[in-house]
Amino acid sequence: GYRVSLQGNFFGRNHKYVTFPVYNPRKHIKLDPPLNLQSNATASKCQIWWSVWNVPWYLVEILQYELQYKEYSMSWEVALNKTPSSSLPQIEIEATELRSGIAYIARVRCKVSENENSYHSQWSDWSQTIVFQRADLPKLSEKTLNTTMQLLFIPLSFGTLLYLFWNCKLSSSCFLTLGQKVSPALTFPRQLLSFSHSIVCTMGTSR
Repeated sequence: GYRVSLQGNFFGRNHKYVTFPVYNPRKHIKLDPPLNLQSNATASKCQIWWSVWNVPWYLVEILQYELQYKEYSMSWEVALNKTPSSSLPQIEIEATELRSGIAYIARVRCKVSENENSYHSQWSDWSQTIVFQRADLPKLSEKTLNTTMQLLFIPLSFGTLLYLFWNCKLSSSCFLTLGQKVSPALTFPRQLLSFSHSIVCTMGTSR
């Protein structure tokens, strides 16, 4: 720790004022703002990452960040805040949190994590901003759509023909089977005629 005092000549007299009886620099840190913000937006999420400058290596792993973003035309007073879950200098924004076709602007600041006891800091100034926009799902062109429909039509047509052919084959098999079962009945009238003829002949002989 240090003892910090202010000394000067006031109205011809030397005066000394003790500003901080015990001053510990590690408890009064203010970091430089993050820099080099970059983004990569897809249809499902937007990734934003950055880097830090002039930060000792033993502080890099205990930093916490806060990202603030808003629609480009809105005021920062209505901006939304997001905090990464780790000390990594990156964050993701889900596509459901962004409106399609709208440009957004974001900025980041950092400080030593509040869970750290050995060091303490205030928030840094905000970084420079970055503009990003949610990526929409690619739309199929009319030519691609027609080609896709043609490719789907061929197997569907082939499947339909196979289905009709199989049904017709089953129907023919059933018809033949039924015909075989009914065929003895179809010969019954001939047997009846032969039997009647025999009866007539027998009766004629008896006479």
